[in-house]
Amino acid sequence: MVLNDKIILKMIAVNFKTYKEGTGYKAVELARICRKVQESTRVRIVVIPQVADLRDCVETGVDCWVQHVDPVQPGKNTGWITSEDVEQVGAKGTLLNHSEHRLDWEILKNTMEVISGRAFEGCICVKDLEEAVKCAELKPDFIAYEPPELIGSREKSVSSENPEMIKKIAEAIKIPILIGAGVHSAEDVKTGLSLGARGILLATDIVLAGDPEKELRELAEAFGR
Repeated sequence: MVLNDKIILKMIAVNFKTYKEGTGYKAVELARICRKVQESTRVRIVVIPQVADLRDCVETGVDCWVQHVDPVQPGKNTGWITSEDVEQVGAKGTLLNHSEHRLDWEILKNTMEVISGRAFEGCICVKDLEEAVKCAELKPDFIAYEPPELIGSREKSVSSENPEMIKKIAEAIKIPILIGAGVHSAEDVKTGLSLGARGILLATDIVLAGDPEKELRELAEAFGR
């Protein structure tokens, strides 16, 4: 990814989920904060709003992914989300297989086939090494390692609880790794990066923070210049 002609190797993805604090005008406010922090820290920040808030978030100038797309082409598919539609609105990619929206292997495989070969990023969430290795076969742009039991934790993080797994996944596959689940401090970020992660995937720690900009800035600055 190039930001103002500079290649960015580190990144933060902020998943708004369906929190009220990340919905509607609040989603736009969060997107603006993410853009502001990106510009000052030089760390790429991707926001992942609900589809209904996508266009407004895109208009803030920050990179946006969507929380899910379906493996369907434009046509008779009422109620489904096509990658073509969200891409035209301005989405740069999609999150797939989050622990709150797990996908059958064939569905995941078909979805990656639909979006492959386009400038549309795919990030697949995995729960362990075995799943990471299997999903790497689909050649996503990113793999996000999130132990389900730590998602939303305010006290324990993937960096402190599963450091060896982060290292094993980073060594086993060539795809950039994001880590998530309980990440809430600069130390979590530094530990993850030292183990081979490329960036972090956040939700609760930013969306529900009393001061989202302060929290996000502290995490972004942990990447260093």
